[in-house]
Amino acid sequence: MAKPLQGLLVVALEQAVAAPYASCRLADAGARVIKLEREGGDFARGYDRFAKGSSSYFVWLNRGKESCRVDLKAPGDLALVLAMLAKADIFIQNLAPGAADRLGIGSDSLRHQHPRLITCDISGYGSAGPMRDRKAYDLLVQAESGLASITGTPEGPSRVGVSVCDIATGMHAYEAILEAVIGRVQSGRGTGVRVSLFHSMMDWMNVPWIAHAYGGRTPRRVGLAHPSIAPYGVFHCAGGAAFLISIQNEAEWRVFCAEVLGAPQLAADPRFRTNNDRVANRGETDAAVQDVLGRLDAGTLTGCLDRAGIAYGQMAEVADIDRHPQARFITVETPGGPLKLFAPSAEFTDGQRDYAPVPALGSHDAALREEFGR
Repeated sequence: MAKPLQGLLVVALEQAVAAPYASCRLADAGARVIKLEREGGDFARGYDRFAKGSSSYFVWLNRGKESCRVDLKAPGDLALVLAMLAKADIFIQNLAPGAADRLGIGSDSLRHQHPRLITCDISGYGSAGPMRDRKAYDLLVQAESGLASITGTPEGPSRVGVSVCDIATGMHAYEAILEAVIGRVQSGRGTGVRVSLFHSMMDWMNVPWIAHAYGGRTPRRVGLAHPSIAPYGVFHCAGGAAFLISIQNEAEWRVFCAEVLGAPQLAADPRFRTNNDRVANRGETDAAVQDVLGRLDAGTLTGCLDRAGIAYGQMAEVADIDRHPQARFITVETPGGPLKLFAPSAEFTDGQRDYAPVPALGSHDAALREEFGR
């Protein structure tokens, strides 16, 4: 069965995480993706060797692509890339600021030459402003965007445990490219897309900023709790197992008090009557909940929560998550052999997707030079 983006040619001058995320999703959807790499390869190839000799980041984000090594300062290689771009539908690049323009493959110039081309430029801080030329990496943007200031515990800020700014940027780039593809069907013309790590995360920071700017409340770092909902955090049952429990509205709170805590009077207590009351008295709220849950074993607690329809989650370690009953997997071939990976989130009713191999560095050099070097 044909995939929805089959027939589209993507040229990706990319490295690290954000741009490879976007082009990987395009490849999964059927686009042909040519990954242009420097002689030493995408530096994400060297992040680790955990994936049967390959980098965990690289095998996650580069399946289904064709790898071609190029030196864009060499006239012959630049001509090769220009030949690819003349036939391309989409061009993605996340070089250092200004580098693509200096090489003669800036997006504005390419779209002028090829009006149907869709270009996507991924940067750290955007195309304008005093920091437009500054290098940026995920953790730096977690700090600059304010994300780190609301992540962690009261004792200090913390990094989000995955490269959330990079991943968000790749997601935003992918959705914007798809929007441009739809737009080209309607207009016949391509368009330029610009996405940055900083602006991707600033979009996600709207809720804490609104709370600060309009509500007069700067969110505090509360660890495994929610800054504006209570009870919503981690509690321990008898035996020490940790559960996160979430109460989203007053009806749930009344059910929780009556059917799980066995203390319906708590719902009428002025300290706990509304969510705002419970947040203002978070310490007392959590203590009242913990007092009951600490006397229940894990099986009894989960039974009560399930019967009452209360949302909860059990704390899992990385070592445990592959055994989660809801986990789904795909198998991807890599230069070192097949790997089992967690499946992408989206499922499609027209059948399961197949996932092409992760390329070895330069594995398509000869074929691509033969195809486009004529």
